[in-house]
Amino acid sequence: MRYESRGLKLRKAIVPGLIITGAAVAIALIAGVAVAQITGVNALGAARGEVPAARTQESNPESGADDAGPTEADGALPEGTSVWSEDQPGVTGLAPGLLEALRAAATEAEAVGFEMTVTSGWRSAAYQERLLTDAVTDYGSAAEAARWVATPETSAHVAGEAVDVGPWGAADWLAAHGQQYGLCQIYDNEPWHFELRPDAPTVGCPTLYWDPTYDPRLQS
Repeated sequence: MRYESRGLKLRKAIVPGLIITGAAVAIALIAGVAVAQITGVNALGAARGEVPAARTQESNPESGADDAGPTEADGALPEGTSVWSEDQPGVTGLAPGLLEALRAAATEAEAVGFEMTVTSGWRSAAYQERLLTDAVTDYGSAAEAARWVATPETSAHVAGEAVDVGPWGAADWLAAHGQQYGLCQIYDNEPWHFELRPDAPTVGCPTLYWDPTYDPRLQS
């Protein structure tokens, strides 16, 4: 007769239980990832619900309590800013042709059920520099940050020649219909960013750049 100690019997009883528990945990983790992919939630818990707004002190509290951050005078816009705003430099600082085209497009968009807002428009050079500095911190390198934020010297926002619109429904509508107003999406990775191309109604919008690092205008 083979002798088995009490401890050995106990280990034999525990090991299968641990295997079953481990398998259950693995299945749960896989299921969680699948649900996240289906619902559009990323690893940071953000969903495709809001068009990203340019960062302000309120949205970046880590920048320091003694740092007031960009203000409306720098082009920072409150949530839900109308394209018709006359008291926000971020809107009124846009190039006249761009603003006129934007408002014309917004009128048609609203008629078919999409209320268009401006999430970012004209920005001061200081505001743009702040965004770039924050992007380097967020993305971990200047090279990665350049895929999302231009320098003050090259930014179309600083020149008043670019506008970011929201919410997603309105941005999608503008991507599909903006050409007739001369409004074109420029970057594949920024579906909210539009610039004026006056000849677009006749020749169409230009081919999208994958991201700003492919735009020759931004090369220093």
